[in-house]
Amino acid sequence: MPALTAREVYQPLRDAAQGIRTFKRLDDPRTSSAVLVDIDGWRLTLEVDTGHLRHCLHGQSPDGREYAFDNGQRFGTDPVSLLSTWELAQIERLLA
Repeated sequence: MPALTAREVYQPLRDAAQGIRTFKRLDDPRTSSAVLVDIDGWRLTLEVDTGHLRHCLHGQSPDGREYAFDNGQRFGTDPVSLLSTWELAQIERLLA
């Protein structure tokens, strides 16, 4: 099975920001900077630092394909970097 691309993982984040998909936090907000969320069957682990979304560390689509963050990746290969300023603010609001 081919790995998910950043653009594929970006799409459910974008849709959640626009209210098209259901965004649900699955963990305790006080536990760590890695936050597990579900967006209509997509499981994403997001890195959040003092209320700011930094990276998507891991993603799994409903069909089982996966995405993994790599610090050595160039710009545009992290789904969070593809979010507009408004979309990013909406996701951060949903995480709060």
